[in-house]
Amino acid sequence: RVATATDSTADDRARVQAVAEFARNVLADAADHLHQPATPVLANGVNVFTKQQVEWIFPDGRNTILSDLTTHQNLFRVLTGLTNLTGDARYQAAAKAEIAYYFDHFQDPSGLLQWGGHRFIDLRTLTPVGFAEKNSVHELKNVFPYYELMYETNPAATVKFITAFWNAHVYNWHTLEVSRHGDYGHPPGAHWSERFDDPAPYFETKGLSFLDAGNDLIYAAAMLYRLDGDRGALLWSKRLAAQYVKARNPETHLGAYQFTQPRKTQEPPGDNATQSWFGDRARRQFGPDLPGHQVLEATMLLSRLSLTIYSYNALMELQLAQALGPDGQDFRQWTEQGMSAFVHYAYNPAANTFRPMLTDGTDLSGFVMKRNGYYGRAGIKLTPYPATAEYLVSYAHAYLVTGQEDFWNVARGIARSAGLGDIGTRPGQDVHVNLATGNADAHALFAVVDLYLRTHCADYLALGRALGNNIVRVHFHHGYFTNHDDQIFASVNVIEPLALLTLEAAIRGHPELVPAFVNSSGYVDGFYKFSDGVVRPATDAVLYLPRKSTSPVPVPMQRNPNGVPREE
Repeated sequence: RVATATDSTADDRARVQAVAEFARNVLADAADHLHQPATPVLANGVNVFTKQQVEWIFPDGRNTILSDLTTHQNLFRVLTGLTNLTGDARYQAAAKAEIAYYFDHFQDPSGLLQWGGHRFIDLRTLTPVGFAEKNSVHELKNVFPYYELMYETNPAATVKFITAFWNAHVYNWHTLEVSRHGDYGHPPGAHWSERFDDPAPYFETKGLSFLDAGNDLIYAAAMLYRLDGDRGALLWSKRLAAQYVKARNPETHLGAYQFTQPRKTQEPPGDNATQSWFGDRARRQFGPDLPGHQVLEATMLLSRLSLTIYSYNALMELQLAQALGPDGQDFRQWTEQGMSAFVHYAYNPAANTFRPMLTDGTDLSGFVMKRNGYYGRAGIKLTPYPATAEYLVSYAHAYLVTGQEDFWNVARGIARSAGLGDIGTRPGQDVHVNLATGNADAHALFAVVDLYLRTHCADYLALGRALGNNIVRVHFHHGYFTNHDDQIFASVNVIEPLALLTLEAAIRGHPELVPAFVNSSGYVDGFYKFSDGVVRPATDAVLYLPRKSTSPVPVPMQRNPNGVPREE
């Protein structure tokens, strides 16, 4: 049936009420109940039935209540949006209180915060804990902290953190050797005036220049310029972004997830040893079977690597380009070139898939791995992978920024495959959306709202409302946003409530009231002791898998055959 204006108004209220209920539940259930006076520190997740806070169990059996500020960044954007939309100041105040507490109690003398992939706060003891196997290092990967709110809360501490972040993760400023791991206690001080030698790609390093870690360095330095006017930070942000651009294949312009290769310091005992000190993992696993090709980790283009390049990095750098104006046009040009190459070589519109590839354009579809290694076990076949709504967000936005026709064709194909109908021959033209869609993907909603804000096409807004209603119907259970109605633990960092607020702000004609979606995806990674007594490496994603209808024992995440292992 066709929705009436009355229906739409009631649904609009219901969606905002769902987000407000979620926020109130988080602030009550994830709060510090163990100390007097209570601190503003929040747990990462909550049992929606018992209100038990999510725990990390270390190999020695220690139970810790998990609180990692990197996995609160979407929540902070939600709380800020709620305050702006409802006028209730308590939501954003709670976010600022936790940020302030972290700055006051969990910022080391160098400026680094006790957070990230391998370090978090135990809410029971209010002390930092880390993973011995990772040396308790600092790590951010595609976190994109809400620096605007951090700066508003404590400008000096935010500036200190960003400079410390770069100081800890840049191992050699002259070559821009960076690593996903940084040591705490690094001497403080900005190094923006250091000499830069602009080396050629693929030089050997100790640190691994994974783009998901590089993304956060690029974003942090650019945001330091935006917030504090530090032009040295902007210069180095662009220098780092340009290193990944230089590492693209010079003929295809595909890539690059890395611009270095790991330095070999030991002979590997066998194919199952995949640590970086045994040398480049792609060359070891694929090189002998792909003669005549430059096979390196830096030249692999598999599913998760592509997602980091053409969704996470692309959306982030396009947003920086818009936020920085003339100072950000390099980001736009680099991103446009890279996304165009990926469409040309990798996208199959008939199947709405991307091909697994080498960055020289070699299609690896159907390739069967001959040996065990970093990318999976022998016998695994590489296959094309779906173009999901995560790419719809970046390609729709890229078209709106650049006007490049290929980007619209990709967005149109993804939308059709996702059950959204036809988003048009051009934005707002010949639109035939599917208002009966069952799609409940928050990424799709972000993309549709983006289209509406640029065109004011009523069909997009109607589709956005349909998607928003689906999200509430499919994901809002027991006062939280989860994948299943019997999912036991809920994360506080989900993106569904942010998508719903983004829609509401668009409906009101004030999109600036809700912070932009930047694909923030913090995580915790280390050895975990499962309830069967077995110790395995895991990410905190496993903590949200158990359902009442199945075994309560979390199941370790498996490798994606077209991706890479859980942690490099």
